[in-house]
Amino acid sequence: MTAQNWLPFEGVVALRFLREGRIQTLFIVVGIAIGVAVIIFMSALLNGLQANFVNRVLTGQAHIQLLAAKNRVLPLGTAQDVLEAATVQIPLQRAQGIDQWQSVMEQLQQMPEVQVVSPAVLGSALITRGEASRSVSVVGMLPQRYFRIIPLRDKMAQGSAEVGSDTILIGTELAADLGVALGDPLRVSTVNGTVLTLKVLGIFDLGNKGANSRNAFMAMRTAQSMFGLSGGASILDVTLTDIYAAERIAQQIQSHTGLQADSWMKTNEQFFTAVRAQTTANTAIRFFVGLSVGFGIASVLVVSVVQRSREIGILRAMGVRRVQIMRVFLLQGGLLGLGGALMGALIGALAMVVWQRVMRNADGSIMFAMVMDTALFVQSLVLASLTGLLSALAPALRAARLDPVVAIRT
Repeated sequence: MTAQNWLPFEGVVALRFLREGRIQTLFIVVGIAIGVAVIIFMSALLNGLQANFVNRVLTGQAHIQLLAAKNRVLPLGTAQDVLEAATVQIPLQRAQGIDQWQSVMEQLQQMPEVQVVSPAVLGSALITRGEASRSVSVVGMLPQRYFRIIPLRDKMAQGSAEVGSDTILIGTELAADLGVALGDPLRVSTVNGTVLTLKVLGIFDLGNKGANSRNAFMAMRTAQSMFGLSGGASILDVTLTDIYAAERIAQQIQSHTGLQADSWMKTNEQFFTAVRAQTTANTAIRFFVGLSVGFGIASVLVVSVVQRSREIGILRAMGVRRVQIMRVFLLQGGLLGLGGALMGALIGALAMVVWQRVMRNADGSIMFAMVMDTALFVQSLVLASLTGLLSALAPALRAARLDPVVAIRT
């Protein structure tokens, strides 16, 4: 069965025009394919890079951290609203627990956007072994909850992460500085005079030299006793189903609980600005590539209208309506866009595979994952096809307005 037997009149004419100008058709299809391949590859590259950066940031912190509201002092006034003091000083911010943190945690856990809530006790301590001492930030946590937020088990270089009442976890840098190994005792003291002797149960590697030298983890009960927060929690760590909704949900939680809510977007503002800049750059790349593809299709079809003016005039004289002439050129634009998009999707997928195999870290692992998102391919196909149709609109209108008599005489 030939194309003429099942295609409508407009389709037959559109395919004939494309075949007769096969060189032009080939160049524009290749141009569209390159543009679509660039869109697919660059989008996947930027999305993979962004996901890698976000994953690196969020593997070491929660999406939202809830703290007790800071102490503040109000100026003292008289009955005549005259201030009694010229200067109002901010009070010293002492460690304090979150009031009724258990009920707050239950309330948060019922929110549909929240995945995990983990209480913890934070404080500073001095770790001493012999004549060597180091200042560290101590996190007292519940392993069964905390490790669902911070995958510390996966970061252990030696030993176990399951802390007990008399054990502590330290980083590789701190262990090297103090010259300790698994099972060695450490003297841990705080500014309030509390001193404990804890055994090194595990040594972790967070992939950051600073973090490995200044962080230590222990059981929550031990930290409560050390910092004088019996039964209390100084922080609630929260993870969400949608990480990019963190700031909105943080503001919502703060307004309902009165606690200080800091999202990862707020605490990593410069990083988040860079992420948004990458998203903007990706959008700009799509727009300008699509624009160049659209002008390419339009220029080819305009030339086609000029070259086929006589044929269009003959068709009009034979009774072909203006709307059918428009459909011929619109169909050409759509076919060029779709054909180029299919070829571009194949080139883009091939480029992604080559990138994953060639670009490797020093240890041979992949630099970062590039996901072949089906939605990205579908969006690119639809975008290219629509761009082809829109680009063909002006040439189609010009062709439909041709006077048959004038067109035949030229």
